[in-house]
Amino acid sequence: MSKVQSGAAESAGRIGPNSAVVRDWLADYVFETMRTETLEQVVDRLDNAIVARVPELADRDMSRDLAASTRAHARTMLSGLTSDTFELAIPEEAHAFARTIARRGFDLRLLLRTYHVGMEAVLDYMTDAVEQRDVPQEIERAVMLRLFDRSTKWVSMSVELLTDTYMEERERVLRAALNRRTETVHALLAGEEMDGDQASIRLGYRLAQQHLAFVLWTDASEPGGDGESTGLLDRAAGRVAAELGGARLLTVPSGASGMWAWIGLEDAAHAADLAAPGRLERLLAAHVDAPVRVAFGVPAARAGGFRASHREAVAARHVAELAPGNGSRVTAYRDVEIAYLAGTDETAMRGLIRRELRELAGADANAVRLRRTLHAYLANHRSPEATAKLLGVHKNTVRYRIQRIEELLGHPIEQRSLPLEVALACVDAYGV
Repeated sequence: MSKVQSGAAESAGRIGPNSAVVRDWLADYVFETMRTETLEQVVDRLDNAIVARVPELADRDMSRDLAASTRAHARTMLSGLTSDTFELAIPEEAHAFARTIARRGFDLRLLLRTYHVGMEAVLDYMTDAVEQRDVPQEIERAVMLRLFDRSTKWVSMSVELLTDTYMEERERVLRAALNRRTETVHALLAGEEMDGDQASIRLGYRLAQQHLAFVLWTDASEPGGDGESTGLLDRAAGRVAAELGGARLLTVPSGASGMWAWIGLEDAAHAADLAAPGRLERLLAAHVDAPVRVAFGVPAARAGGFRASHREAVAARHVAELAPGNGSRVTAYRDVEIAYLAGTDETAMRGLIRRELRELAGADANAVRLRRTLHAYLANHRSPEATAKLLGVHKNTVRYRIQRIEELLGHPIEQRSLPLEVALACVDAYGV
């Protein structure tokens, strides 16, 4: 609607969507919505609605790329909502999301379905937003018209341009060996029946050996394009393989800032050594630098081991991402297995911690010291001497602390040693 038409409508008692009073209301709406907390609530609402109907996006790396795209779309569209002109500037995060869909081998229909569902979620959100903000009745219709008009134009034009991005990336991937590797890896992880020799040829990686799977990703706050992140993770994976003495390394991207990897191990004894609790973190703590983080499975043999070790690496990443900034960039499944299994129901896990540790579950220095003592005491078969040596204190100090621990627990340690160990493992992994 032109300014002349808008003025005519207003003079007839009907405010148009381009009128100054509508833009003023929208300016206040944009200012409030662009706040970090409010914007994140909007992004969560839209993404939850999308993932509910496009379950392929529930994967951790896919959902992370989706959130980055949604957030960038929202910021860009909101910033131009009050402008007289409509200028489309697709954010790089949206292009990265379209490329991720292509790289993961999904059909173009997944991208189209995502934006179709997203459009419905946007319109539903905007309807609620207008209702909740008590828009003056005389401008409500005009506000809705402007919101819906800008949103539908934005999404339809975005789909058109991002389809080109998807097709370009898909064509590149189809021409490359990466696509063959990705398809084969996904088939193996899905448990599909495959000829082992043929799969090994397509992967350029021998399946008839021990496999140590690991997943790499970058910190969420780390800036940079998807190409930059992929190169960074490639280099990190190479360093990990070299430090662990891997005969062969296989990698496939799992998102704009994520990667799956496997190290081939010829020596079963070496594989068993790497499986020991604490071993991987000791070997790699000085070789994995920010912003990269790595989570490992347990070495296992052949196609079944290829799949099982990856599943464990993904589980270890789950624990690592829930941990409250413990500073470690290397997480091994063997070190967090109990915490992962106990933490599948977080409410129940927290109940276990409160119930078993009681006052030892506090965040103060004394509670931390007593927890560490109890953990070391249980790990050293209840030996005050071995515990004292590990902690660097006198054995009488350990005995005093154990006495104090039992007073706080209200019962002897031996009476509840197993649930105590589980609770301590959960606190160690997830914090208090």
